[in-house]
Amino acid sequence: MSLPIVFELCAETLEAALSARPGGADRIELCSTLDVGGLTPGHQFIEQAIHGSGLPVHVLLRPHADDFVYSASDFSSISTELQHAHRLGAAGVVLGILSADRTVDAARTRALVQLAAPMEVTFHRAFDEVPDFDRALEDVIATGCHRILTSGGAPDVLTGADVLARLVTRAAGRIEIAAGGGLRLSNADEVRRRSGVRHFHSSLRSQDDGPPRLADRIRAMVDILHGA
Repeated sequence: MSLPIVFELCAETLEAALSARPGGADRIELCSTLDVGGLTPGHQFIEQAIHGSGLPVHVLLRPHADDFVYSASDFSSISTELQHAHRLGAAGVVLGILSADRTVDAARTRALVQLAAPMEVTFHRAFDEVPDFDRALEDVIATGCHRILTSGGAPDVLTGADVLARLVTRAAGRIEIAAGGGLRLSNADEVRRRSGVRHFHSSLRSQDDGPPRLADRIRAMVDILHGA
């Protein structure tokens, strides 16, 4: 039996979050400031999205756009925001912490996974900056994270589709591989076929890539990913 397809909408506005369920999305990643790759959203926004969307909301925990190598102060901020997200009713959090040598900071990631329970934890595209994907995959699995969001280390998921396929094979069901980064209506079918990924992530912000209404673009994406 094949695993279900899951589409996660990356939302930086309440309007986007409220479009997710009507469009057929399965989950929301909530963030702010997508023009710098996304930062931790405010508490009021989190609360509004959780209560208004009717979908599981996963909150991005990224205190600044400078790097994924975090100071003690940064780590404390991430831990505090994680606890806020939990209290507000988030279903999961999204984070990524690297060591100075760009490998996965397994100790601090594992500590956050334990702090987050029973919320799900996604290791985000900080993964794309590691020097050795095979080692990083094993490191993230060992931390207890539930999935890895990645473009396969490429500028976009279509370019990285073959690496994504290798990660899916190597993961062997031990962790979910989610394709994110440059996923568009125009390339989604090829990414799905080439990568073997079952989880997909996109903001679908561009109105040049389909219908003008976000809910309609989400529906079009979901149809493509399901092979409709």
